[in-house]
Amino acid sequence: MHRITGKPGGDSLIEMSPTDSLNDEINGYHQHASSSTGSLQQGPSTTSLMPGVCIETCESLSTSLASMAPSDHSDSPQYQCQNLEQTSDSTGLSRKRALFLKYRSRIDKQHHSKDSVFFRDGARRIDFVLSYVDDKDDERKQERRRVFEANLVKVGLELETEDKLESEDGKTYFVKIHAPWEVLTTYADVLKIKVPFKVNDIPDNREMPMNWLSTPFRLPEHVMHPEPDYFTAPFNKSKSDFFLIDNKDTFFPPSTRNRIVYYILSRCLYIRDECGDKEKKGIKRLLNNGSYTAAFPLHDSRYWTRSRDANCESERYNLYKYWARFLCFFKEQPLDLIRKYYGEKMGIYFAWLGFYTEMLLFAAVVGTICFIYGFLTYDDNEWSKEICSEEIGGNIVMCPLCDKKCSFWKLNSTCNSSWQSHLFDNVGTVFFAIFMGIWVTLFLEFWKRRQARLEYEWDLVDFEEEQQQLQLRPEYETKCTNRKMNRITQEMEPYLPITSKCARTCLSGATVLLWISLIIACIIGVIAYRLAVYAAFASIMKNSPTNNLEVVGPYITPQLATSVTASCINFIIIMILNLMYERVAVWITDLEIPKTHLEYENKLTVKMFLFQFVNYYSSCFYVAFFKGKFVGYPGDYAYMFGKWSKLRNEECDPGGCLIELTTQLVIVMTGKQVWGNIQEALVPWMMNWWGSRKARSHPESLYSRWEQDNDLQSFGQLGLFYEYLEMVIQFGFITLFVASFPLAPLLALVNNIIEVRVDAWKLTTQFRRPVAAKAHSIGAWEEILNGVAVLSVVTNAFIVAFTSDMIPRLVYMYAYQPQGEINMKGYIDNSLSVFNISEIPLANRPEEGENPSWFNSSITTCRYRDYRYPPGHEKQYSHNMQFWHILAAKLAFIIIMEHVVFMVKYFVAWLIPDVPSDVMARVKRERYLVQEYLHNYEVEKLKIQLSQHSNNECTCTPMIYPSLPKHEVLSECL
Repeated sequence: MHRITGKPGGDSLIEMSPTDSLNDEINGYHQHASSSTGSLQQGPSTTSLMPGVCIETCESLSTSLASMAPSDHSDSPQYQCQNLEQTSDSTGLSRKRALFLKYRSRIDKQHHSKDSVFFRDGARRIDFVLSYVDDKDDERKQERRRVFEANLVKVGLELETEDKLESEDGKTYFVKIHAPWEVLTTYADVLKIKVPFKVNDIPDNREMPMNWLSTPFRLPEHVMHPEPDYFTAPFNKSKSDFFLIDNKDTFFPPSTRNRIVYYILSRCLYIRDECGDKEKKGIKRLLNNGSYTAAFPLHDSRYWTRSRDANCESERYNLYKYWARFLCFFKEQPLDLIRKYYGEKMGIYFAWLGFYTEMLLFAAVVGTICFIYGFLTYDDNEWSKEICSEEIGGNIVMCPLCDKKCSFWKLNSTCNSSWQSHLFDNVGTVFFAIFMGIWVTLFLEFWKRRQARLEYEWDLVDFEEEQQQLQLRPEYETKCTNRKMNRITQEMEPYLPITSKCARTCLSGATVLLWISLIIACIIGVIAYRLAVYAAFASIMKNSPTNNLEVVGPYITPQLATSVTASCINFIIIMILNLMYERVAVWITDLEIPKTHLEYENKLTVKMFLFQFVNYYSSCFYVAFFKGKFVGYPGDYAYMFGKWSKLRNEECDPGGCLIELTTQLVIVMTGKQVWGNIQEALVPWMMNWWGSRKARSHPESLYSRWEQDNDLQSFGQLGLFYEYLEMVIQFGFITLFVASFPLAPLLALVNNIIEVRVDAWKLTTQFRRPVAAKAHSIGAWEEILNGVAVLSVVTNAFIVAFTSDMIPRLVYMYAYQPQGEINMKGYIDNSLSVFNISEIPLANRPEEGENPSWFNSSITTCRYRDYRYPPGHEKQYSHNMQFWHILAAKLAFIIIMEHVVFMVKYFVAWLIPDVPSDVMARVKRERYLVQEYLHNYEVEKLKIQLSQHSNNECTCTPMIYPSLPKHEVLSECL
């Protein structure tokens, strides 16, 4: 018999008689020496935890087990506890550790495997685990835990506590939580969780032609569809016999069970009722104040092997085997299994990522074709031939590109860059820019259809996210001391005064603007670096040994060196600012005190994306739309901060600025993706490896399932937020600037194939199992994607018009070709203006010794890239008519391209319905069946009640109406 004694103001102890101890030893169940000594058995199926009850110490263990081994004190806990103290002073930690493992092995030698998701009775499932380190000096934390756990027991949860002696570090307690059937049904009714009531009888007619071709990409049926397809309805506890309940233990899947338990944990008080302070509640606040160190649901097995327990599903193992391994990169994703194990919110993310990757395949194919077209038309590039020609390019002397340190140079020195530019700056660029504008629309519209199908299949059609998210954040309740009446609940609730809200919003907005200004300042600094270092590179590389290299020598130019080094510096600045601003964004969002979790995520999403947008894209915007556009001409150059700064604005290479935009895009985009994947995979692996280094050698019987999961990393509430952010930034790269680099979708496709498996691997192997959460869409990210899609049409139109040389070439070919032929002969000479060298100011002329040996006084003019009248003309050095024709053609192209693409976008959006017709039919069918079955259920119930009543009291025939027309009941539904 167990006797409970308590010490005022301290911990209570459970004392155990030698007889009880001996019986437990005989049965192979060391209840008090093991990890459940904090729980009391109340019959065969319930366990409750009394407030104020804790685990025995080594001294009490020695007393309770003394009778078992009176002659062998070396195995007694008392002897071992003394030994542990002695060894810490004498032989050190190694001896102490050996005795500790010996002690644990002795306790567990007759136990079943601790790598289990059940209580020690093997019947009750562990739905949640809380861990804490008991601090004897902090009585407030002890009191919070005692009251919190007692309140959990009051609402019907069952607890079982693992003693700290059973943990690896010898100081961590684990509280295992089980939700019995009564609790599950009660809260399933409260949360309106949908459960099956009838097997789906609608045939699946979505058979694809030549479906056998997809066989290599398929997964086994039991992995793709772990559950049959049912018609579902919100659970009603009073009508539980209406639903298909075959087994109460498995009726609610583990993801639903942990969601219900977490709902209870987030609302349970941790102060006594008589205190009256209802704000002191929720596991989040207990985690924040250190009362508990972690709270998580358990993985159901180790990821590399199935659980030995036949009652355990081992879904984690299936996810790792069929989804998380990289060798499965060509296989479809088991979305239903992901949703079943991790919840709908996680399933929606991977469904979106997989669909995005599939759609990238089409963009990558078209982009690769455009690149191949540029490669195949390499020899037809007339303007590059003229640049490389000794007769044309070799006789054209170009004006210096910088002051003092830059010399006069010949046009044919840019031969290689002009050939490279043709790979991306050709007619295919225009086609691909238009194609991507349409592709974006198709992607978003088809995703809406895919999302609608998932909403139906995953029972999210009538899901109201606001009901799940509109719970007050603990931080909001704590910081808002004012109260007002809620018109809906008629209860007093905290609120933030409008004056405080406005002040906080203004401060938050000012902080965002300050940081965006900081980013812009850093970008200006990089631009200044480009301007300053170009002259240095030009001077250094004039006689550089790299010029003599046969293969790469001609490609190493001052322009390339400046562009690559500036891009690398810019990337480093981006990553540093990114790390800093993440913390700032969270801080200013907390400063605003959002009321709900949904509001918090939306505010943080806007701030983070706005910052990332400026951080990642500003350098690309500079190269695309500003570089080479405001340079002036040799007699009147434009300077960045005025002539005193001597930082002359950059000019574009005669081959155009498009190749430099391509270089910038490749470095930033590829660098971000490679760094992101390394960081996502390596950091959690290293932390887990270090954290579990001591426990890896333990046998399965000692290294418990809750300890294994406790050693993993926490996924965090904003874990999915950063995954979405990474992909949306990538989406911006492949849409906003894709006209400059048709291979961007191909790089994104390769990255995403790796990203899916890296995300799956780290989620399955390196992180604790997150609490299942529902979501019927990707949320605010969908609106951001729509905004990026619209902006991408504008940016690509401007890139084609102002960054590439497509429009000037077409204007020359059709209007200014001197021989009236439709070709590009003479284009280079036509596109370069003439300047008299004698008119160049001394401040702009090269220093003595900078000019090449071939330059002499017989050369009187130099050329520069612009459309201006030559010297001697009455309007010398002012823009000529061809300049205005080209400008008009550029503006006309932008207007025409934007209108054509937007018309096609909106037509496609109108043409493709957001919800597939078969899904709409299934939704109507399910609503019809719910009404029909509920109607029949109520009629049958009424028959039984009236029949019993008539047998007991009267013999008259009851008046019932079993033949009510079905269409009358369902008219509103249909």
